[in-house]
Amino acid sequence: MPDLVIRGQQVSLPDSVGPASIHIEAGKVAAITSFDETADDCEVVTASAESLISPGLVDTHVHVNEPGRTDWEGFSSATRAAAAGGVTTLVDMPLNSIPPTTTLEGFQEKLKATVDQCYIDVGFWGGVVPGNTPELSKLFSAGVVGFKCFLVHSGVDEFPNVNEADLREAMPELARLGATLIVHAELPEPIERAIAIGLPTNYQTFLASRPAAAEDQAVKLMIDLSRKFSTSVHIVHHSSANALPALRKAKASGLRITAETCPHYLIFAAEEIPEGATEYKCCPPIRDAANRAALWKALADGTIDLIVSDHSPCPPDLKLPEKGDFLTAWGGISSLQLRLPVVWTEARARGFSLGQVVEWLCAAPARLAGLENLKGRIAVGLDADLVIWNPEKQFRIDPEMIHHRHKLTPYAGRLVQGAVEQTFLRGQKIFDTGQFSPAPLGELLIIRGGAGAH
Repeated sequence: MPDLVIRGQQVSLPDSVGPASIHIEAGKVAAITSFDETADDCEVVTASAESLISPGLVDTHVHVNEPGRTDWEGFSSATRAAAAGGVTTLVDMPLNSIPPTTTLEGFQEKLKATVDQCYIDVGFWGGVVPGNTPELSKLFSAGVVGFKCFLVHSGVDEFPNVNEADLREAMPELARLGATLIVHAELPEPIERAIAIGLPTNYQTFLASRPAAAEDQAVKLMIDLSRKFSTSVHIVHHSSANALPALRKAKASGLRITAETCPHYLIFAAEEIPEGATEYKCCPPIRDAANRAALWKALADGTIDLIVSDHSPCPPDLKLPEKGDFLTAWGGISSLQLRLPVVWTEARARGFSLGQVVEWLCAAPARLAGLENLKGRIAVGLDADLVIWNPEKQFRIDPEMIHHRHKLTPYAGRLVQGAVEQTFLRGQKIFDTGQFSPAPLGELLIIRGGAGAH
C-alpha cells in the first residue's frame, strides 16, 4: 500500500511525457500507473494541468565551502536554495572548505559539518593534489563518489593544482579503484604567456588573460592520459568550443571521457557583459556568442553530457563590486537555485525538448556520480525525488527570492520561465511555494565502489 501518490497530466518518465500516477512507498517509487489509478487510504497530490512533474534535479558541481569558509556558503543555506530550485541531490566539491577533502581526516571533518543541516541529499567528491595518492583508496572506501583535480591554481592555496607528473602517479591508482577523475582543464602555461592589455574593468581584458588555448591543451592532455591509463575522466565546466572536436573524436573512439558545461556559458556572451560587472567572472571564462552556439550544438550531439551549476559563491566584497576589477575579483558564479529556469528558458527557445533538459539536469549527472540506481529518473525502485514546476510561468529573478547565503548573481533581473512549485525528497515535501520542511530531511550519499547507499 503506498504512503503517497503524486500524479499529473504531464509526468516526465524516461521514455515519455504524459499523464501518470506515481505511487510512493517508504521513500521509493513503488509503481507508475495511469492518472486515474490511485490508491485508497493514502494522500494524493495532484499537480495542476499546467504543471510538469520531473525527477528531482541532480547537481554534481557545487561548492558548499563548509567547514572553514561557511561565511561564503554552508550546508543549510546551499541545500535550502537547492530545494527551492527543484534540486534534490548535490555533490559537494572538495575545495574551498578548510580542510579540503583531500585526506580521510578532512573528509571526516566535512561529514561532521553536515549534521542536521541538509535539506536535500548530499554526496561528496574527494580531491587529487600533489602527494596524496596514498589517501585516494582511503577516501574512496570512506564514500566519496570520485575525485577532482585542478591543472591550474585553484584559487585557494590549500588545494594545490597537479601537473602531468602528479597525474601519472595518481591516475593508475584511480583506474585500479574504478574511480572517475573530474578535471578543471586549464593549463597554466598559456595563461602565464597571455597578455591582457586594457582596463581591468573591461571584460575583454579579463577574457584575453584566460585564453582558450589553456583549455584546449588541457583537454588534449587529459585525453592522452585517459587513453594511456584507462582512467575514467570527466571535464568540468567546459567552455572552449575549440576543444569540442577533440572531445567528440575521443568519445567516438570509445574512450571513457565525458564533459559538462554550465548555464553561464550557455546563457551569456562575452560581448554582452557590462563594464565592471564582476558578478560574471568565472574560470574558465564566458566566451563569445559563436562559442556559446557551439556548446549548444555539442549538447545536442552528445559531445557534452550534462549541465551543472558550478555554484561557486563568495562574500560580495570579494567580487570587488565598487572597483569592478575583473582581474583581481573572485571568480565564481552563484546559480544553484536557478539552473532549472535559466536552462529551460534558453533550451526551449532553441528548440530543445523537455526530455533533453531532464537528461542534462537529472539523469546524466546522476550517472556521473554513480547514483543512477537511486536518482535522476522517475522509475520503479528509485528514490521518489520529484519536482512539480510550471514550464509556462514567467518570473523575473529578484535577488531577494534567492536562498543562497549571498544574493549577488549575474542572473538578477533576468526574465525566465519555469517556476518551481513543490519539491519532494524520497516522497517527503521539502519545498512548497516558498516554504521549507520544518526540519532538514536530507541524507548523506556514501558511495562505495560505485554502488550508491544511504
